[in-house]
Amino acid sequence: MEHVVIVGAGHAGTQMAESLRTEGFTDKITLVSAEEGYPYQRPPLSKDLLIQTARTDPLPLKSEQALTKHDITLIKANPVVGIERTTCSVNLSSGVTLRYSDLVLATGARNRQLTVPGTDLAGVHYLRTADDAARLHEALATAHNAVVVGGGFIGLEFAAAARSRGIAVTVIEHGTRLMARALSPEMSRCVADAHTAAGIRLVFDESITALDGDGAQVRAAVGHDGTRYPADLVVIGIGVEPNIELPHAAGLPTDRGIIVDSHLRTADEHIWAIGDCARFPCPRAGAATRRESVQNAVDQARALARTLTGTPSEYCALPWFWSNQGSMKLQIAGIGSADDQTVPHGDPGSGKFAVYRFREGTLTCVESLNNPRVHMAARKALTTNTTPALADVTANGFDLNKFLTRAAVGCKAGTVGRDCRDNG
Repeated sequence: MEHVVIVGAGHAGTQMAESLRTEGFTDKITLVSAEEGYPYQRPPLSKDLLIQTARTDPLPLKSEQALTKHDITLIKANPVVGIERTTCSVNLSSGVTLRYSDLVLATGARNRQLTVPGTDLAGVHYLRTADDAARLHEALATAHNAVVVGGGFIGLEFAAAARSRGIAVTVIEHGTRLMARALSPEMSRCVADAHTAAGIRLVFDESITALDGDGAQVRAAVGHDGTRYPADLVVIGIGVEPNIELPHAAGLPTDRGIIVDSHLRTADEHIWAIGDCARFPCPRAGAATRRESVQNAVDQARALARTLTGTPSEYCALPWFWSNQGSMKLQIAGIGSADDQTVPHGDPGSGKFAVYRFREGTLTCVESLNNPRVHMAARKALTTNTTPALADVTANGFDLNKFLTRAAVGCKAGTVGRDCRDNG
């Protein structure tokens, strides 16, 4: 009997187990989790669960009944502590050993730590797990001044949630703009303006050198020049680090992630990696990359399930991402780069805005704010390679949905050209 052991019960690991069954795998599946409880959805932790004044439990990914129905064994609060490649087995913290025919590493990532004095004070938080969210929810009930260290997605989602509950919020960003690694300057500016209008204070080019307290409780964040930012609640969101210690100790190649090929296989033919921990060759990025998104986790799991059930599948799904920040719904389709040529669309002050990003004349990414219609069209265009040229997007009255409709009509009519080259 084959036995697939999956390490990690987040979005990637849970989807992996389900997709194996969907693809017809009938042998044993074991899902090993370091956390207590059943798998849950992580995106709402920094959004919906914090906005509500009443505490609610995280939304489940899979219930006990669903796991039982699909004959998936879940081992809770018992992390894998070692991989024995010669015997195809893993050791759990409880002392139990599991043999595997294939091992899937979905170990995820952990918060990068802020290494300054005072991070051990009460009122200082990180946000990654359901337990983190529960502690933050409790702290929000009595907080008056919150400081967010880091102007990335998680930090801004928390900032918007805290501000909606009447708390004074200051966001401290080391760089010159928000979400600089992921967003174009135009979209970054638009989001910053919206947060400022909501009453959130944004401070750029600033580094926190210490957290100061009154006894055991945090009272202020201290900037590089001694500026004090009042705070009885501090949330640190300065990125994550992939959990790669297990494969590294087992002699598998790692480099800012677990190195896998286009089929998501590691250097060991029986070991695979998916989700936030995996560094994979990405044709759209033009290099090996690691993606931190639910889309990436779920699509990699589905691709690998096909491979393990006899249909080898390279992972090449279009990356897409979303972030809800207060009244703003930010969506990204594709991958941008720092040297992209950008074409803004719409009035940033209207609440609806989009930015089309081109690399060497080819559309590679579309960012949209409060415009799901454009986002869905962008995903379709980039997936099918039915992309408009720069001249199309800069023309007066350009509409991506209308462009796709015209392209589809042209393809059905037998038109040969840019709009139909990979669309049948």
